[in-house]
Amino acid sequence: MAKKYKRAIIKLSGEALAGEKGFGLDETVIEYVVSQIKQVVAEGVEVGVIIGGGNFWRGRQGNNMDRVTADHMGMLATVINSLAMQDALERNGVPCRVQTALTITRVAEPYILRKAMRHFEKGRVVIFACGTGNPYFSTDTGAALRAAEIGAEVLLLAKNVDGIYDADPKTNPDAKKFDEIAYIDVIKKGLNAMDTTAISLCMENNIPVIAFALSEEDSILRAVRGERIGTKIS
Repeated sequence: MAKKYKRAIIKLSGEALAGEKGFGLDETVIEYVVSQIKQVVAEGVEVGVIIGGGNFWRGRQGNNMDRVTADHMGMLATVINSLAMQDALERNGVPCRVQTALTITRVAEPYILRKAMRHFEKGRVVIFACGTGNPYFSTDTGAALRAAEIGAEVLLLAKNVDGIYDADPKTNPDAKKFDEIAYIDVIKKGLNAMDTTAISLCMENNIPVIAFALSEEDSILRAVRGERIGTKIS
């Protein structure tokens, strides 16, 4: 099946990369993600990746910690994940660059939009680390912002759940899954698919979001090809 989208942002949760261990990195999961990204790139899709840091640190863990400090620690956790993903992609023959919103030039490039676009032209995957580079904003918002900046046609939200429900399906067996839902309804219903700032950014810039389970077979590939999977927010 031909690709539907020419340029996409893939947002991966840090927890998803931890696999069943729940902490750190599961190499099997990383290799599974890389195998799909490799196929997506081979089909001519320009790919940006954003990874959360929750498998190492979440800002809300620091109960008595200054919020800004806790959020900066979370940004650094995303760098660990980004470097691991870059290493796995390059070992599999996929050229890749990590760009960070915080300046860490010893290990990665600073985020520069024009440089990122040049990487896409050369067929490289670009991993955007450190979210927006600002405290009080999630990596979901970072993904929405980068998607708007690079002109992505879709934001793929690879999660631990197979879509968006009207309640938590893990605790409520009667929770109903949405096949499609409007941006504004996600906000009105207070659904936890993405934070409100991220959803608002996507709505303002007309970027569709597809939320799906990373664990489903070929889920990233199927989403890029436009197959029905998960929940579409538009």
